[in-house]
Amino acid sequence: MNRRTFIGKTALGTAALAGPFHIITQARDRKLRVGLIGAGWYGMVVCEAALEAGGLEVVAVCDVDSEHLQNSADELERLQGSRPRTFKYYQELLDMNGLDAVFIATPPQWHALQFIAACEKGLDIFCEKPLSYDPMEGLAMVEAAERAGNIVAVGFQRRQSEAFRYAENFINEGRAGDIHQVVAQIHYQAQPGDTTIQDPPASLDWDEWCGPAPKLDYRPSIGHMSWRLEKEYGNGHLVDWGIHHIDVIRRIMGEDIPAEFQVTGGTYALRDKITTPDTLTAHMAFDKAPVVWRHRMWGTGEPDPEFNNGIFFHGEQATVFVSDNRFRAWPAGDEGEPVDREIPTEGGMQVRHMAEFMDAVKRRDTSGISSTVDDAFASSTTVQLAMMAFESGNIVKWDRQRKTIVDNPEAAALLRRPYRDGWQHPG
Repeated sequence: MNRRTFIGKTALGTAALAGPFHIITQARDRKLRVGLIGAGWYGMVVCEAALEAGGLEVVAVCDVDSEHLQNSADELERLQGSRPRTFKYYQELLDMNGLDAVFIATPPQWHALQFIAACEKGLDIFCEKPLSYDPMEGLAMVEAAERAGNIVAVGFQRRQSEAFRYAENFINEGRAGDIHQVVAQIHYQAQPGDTTIQDPPASLDWDEWCGPAPKLDYRPSIGHMSWRLEKEYGNGHLVDWGIHHIDVIRRIMGEDIPAEFQVTGGTYALRDKITTPDTLTAHMAFDKAPVVWRHRMWGTGEPDPEFNNGIFFHGEQATVFVSDNRFRAWPAGDEGEPVDREIPTEGGMQVRHMAEFMDAVKRRDTSGISSTVDDAFASSTTVQLAMMAFESGNIVKWDRQRKTIVDNPEAAALLRRPYRDGWQHPG
């Protein structure tokens, strides 16, 4: 499975929204003035979805790669008929007069500083997932949003999926019986970039791109697009893709951060190509049912490729499988008929997510936000704690009241990553 193809198919739709069409209509009444921080591939996915929803103008773009900056400004001018101002540094963009909101689509090591700075400017924020690189950053971001009282949404677009909503209703109506185990997985064949240490592209300020994170020697395998599988920047497949399924599970089951994590795996097929596990099994002790995450980034995946990407809810009366646009259920025993439904999300998950955010900004009402900063903190911290269990090679126990790890000093030390000289950790 190709990541670009997979997200491209699920992110943007062309049909009009059926349910929330009134949201888009209202979003055209007054154009919001928005700035984009991080103008690479996914930053433009976010902008294109927002423009398709309507009701905004991207008036400013920031990126530390001058080629990204030029290309995004050209494309936005084509899409909206006006050219945004361009900046290298996000602080300059935030100083613009007349901004209503910002989209943050930089790699995770930058989220906390940019998010908190935008809060201090009183701006509304759409931030891509994960919320932060480490949990202490995440807590500082939650506190900054509480102080600012601004509108915040986070990029858990699968909360808009009609298939996942159907599964939520099916399960909460008791049609699967009590759920006693959940298994989530996304298997795919990773295609790491060139690992040869070399000079960064002339257009890229690599030092600024790394920011508060460790500055590693540049190679294409950890730069644009490929940072997701680099430990120091993206922190791996579970944190990058798996977080979507963990977030959906938390929503459907009504769960908080798990109390305990046991994680095994390693880097086998892709050794010396990536720095995060290509094979991982994580056991997460949620309150209502244990959750197992599995991924393999090599081989054939599942015997039936349909099940490479999705979530199994194992209940006493039925097992449910759900993915972005498909729902299946198999009743226990000999009674009942299997259910198999294709359930597309009209308009596209990304477009609906952006329409929801923009409507909240215009109404000054957070009640319609499906992915709040608190929820984002819980889902982000869950996958981060799982990776801390893997890194420490030991069980991680999470104290929800104190918001810390107990009885595992090695893992607890990872809750707050040291910043490079010149940057100050907010947590």
